[in-house]
Amino acid sequence: MSTSPIINQTNLQFLLHEVFPVEKLCAYPRFADHEVATFDAVIQAAHDLALNKFLPHNRQSDNHEPEFDNGRVKTIPEVKAALDAYAEAGFPAAFADSEDGGMQLPFSISLACDALFASANVSTMGYAMLARGVANLLKAHGTPAQQQKFMQPILQGRFLGTMCLSETQAGSSLGDIRTTAIPNAEGSYRISGSKMWISGGEHELSENIIHMVLAKIPGGPAGVKGISLFIVPKFLVNEDGSVGARNDVQLAGVNHKLGQRGIVNTFLKFGEQENCIGYLVGPMHQGLSQMFHMMNEARIGVGVGAIMLGTAGYLHSLEYAKERKQGRHPEQKDPASPPVALIEHADVRRMLLQQKCYTEGALALAFYCAQLIDVRDNDPDKNRTREASLLLDLITPILKAWSGEWCCKANDLAIQILGGYGYTREYPVEQYYRDNRLNPIHEGANGIQALDLLGRKVLMENGAALQLLLQEIQGDIAQATKIESLQPFADQLSEALQQVSKTTEILVTQLQAGNIRLSLANAAYYLAMMGHVSIAWMCLKQAIVAAGSKESGQDFYQGKLQACRFFFAYELPQIETHAALLQKMDDTTLSMPVGAF
Repeated sequence: MSTSPIINQTNLQFLLHEVFPVEKLCAYPRFADHEVATFDAVIQAAHDLALNKFLPHNRQSDNHEPEFDNGRVKTIPEVKAALDAYAEAGFPAAFADSEDGGMQLPFSISLACDALFASANVSTMGYAMLARGVANLLKAHGTPAQQQKFMQPILQGRFLGTMCLSETQAGSSLGDIRTTAIPNAEGSYRISGSKMWISGGEHELSENIIHMVLAKIPGGPAGVKGISLFIVPKFLVNEDGSVGARNDVQLAGVNHKLGQRGIVNTFLKFGEQENCIGYLVGPMHQGLSQMFHMMNEARIGVGVGAIMLGTAGYLHSLEYAKERKQGRHPEQKDPASPPVALIEHADVRRMLLQQKCYTEGALALAFYCAQLIDVRDNDPDKNRTREASLLLDLITPILKAWSGEWCCKANDLAIQILGGYGYTREYPVEQYYRDNRLNPIHEGANGIQALDLLGRKVLMENGAALQLLLQEIQGDIAQATKIESLQPFADQLSEALQQVSKTTEILVTQLQAGNIRLSLANAAYYLAMMGHVSIAWMCLKQAIVAAGSKESGQDFYQGKLQACRFFFAYELPQIETHAALLQKMDDTTLSMPVGAF
């Protein structure tokens, strides 16, 4: 096991240098000045900072969540100290262009750093990830003046940010938002309305907070087509870049959550004094498509956060299982014989293997997505960038939702391994579970991700994205067939792809025939099927590398081979049930009378 409590460092190096070799990215002009030693040094710096500044207050920020005090939010001082150290090390601008003062690192390396901070303290990291999302959104859609005023201070670590979508009456149904934006004579807008569930919405951790707010300009189209996007700073920013007067953004309440308590979650009111100033980003009525730039990035971030919370729980339960002596093997009848370590019991090994498969498989999928982003944004071959974009669009809801559900399941298993101690606050696994339980709702509930996957992403360009994914998986199946020990897994995954193709064809045919409600009624099971196939693929991909390594006999590589064997034997067969349910277009949920519940 890695000596680090937040990551198996051997596994991280394996993914970055053997499975998805980041050194190949240096061939792109954007990364030509970097080398592998630079990447490793940045990751090591992130690891050390995560251990020294983020991890130590993880429990404390859970025990002492932010408080609402006379319109202000109080946080423990360690949160600001960690964010200040993060900013001083240059991590807010890790992915940013060098001309903007950034490190200009590949997204793959940036994601590796994010993973380390999230494993150490997902709440404190939440402030930083939201801010970077705002900066990236402004880089893509903001004017040069907006970038100078609002993006640059974020990259410098001076400002933080939020995304303000949901409202109390609308929830995830953004077409029903009521926040309005009235044009002012000088070109700004007067914002009026309220937003709910806003993480990082009020605090004193930075000089300013840049809210990205969805609102409707009167006279625009109904529903989501009438949504525009606005920059609404907590404090107005003067022309010289200095922080000016307080904007009319008021804290109306603090929400107290099950987990991730260290990042304040707020109810905000805009324009209570009819003087809330906002600035339009891009064309009016295009706000939702622009906000998706930040939302899709956040969905990958939520997936990574879920994976790393699962990872932290796995590492802790693994260490505990190795050290805790309890019980004896079934055939050992002598009560005087010494108890064995928990890890000697088959059922404990089962639970550890499940955690290992879920977390390491999902982390591999996250790095696959990161690689797609690096290719999409940098490859000169337009066909490759198009394919990378299609694959990323398809896999993002899988990464977010599957990781949010199954890596939370990993935390549940970690608690079980610790037994009674797992349910106490003296051990961290119960907090990891509570923190992770939020991720199935973050950045679009898992049910919405399933509808998006089946109802939109699978249909893109007449199914081009799904066909690309199946081709990618078939490529690794072909490699696996050349390795005798992996041949059975290659055959099993090939059969699984046939089930995916058959199931998708049936559902798409019904969708195109207008049978929309029934076709989407069991979308959650479609996502589960696709998720399990994707993780099986990642397990096989890692097993191919492990089997071909000169050091394949070492414990680490044997662990990869055994994890692949376990997932294919215990987990992948579940898709057969999902496929059968989906193919027969079962209407049990739709036909259940409301009064019969």
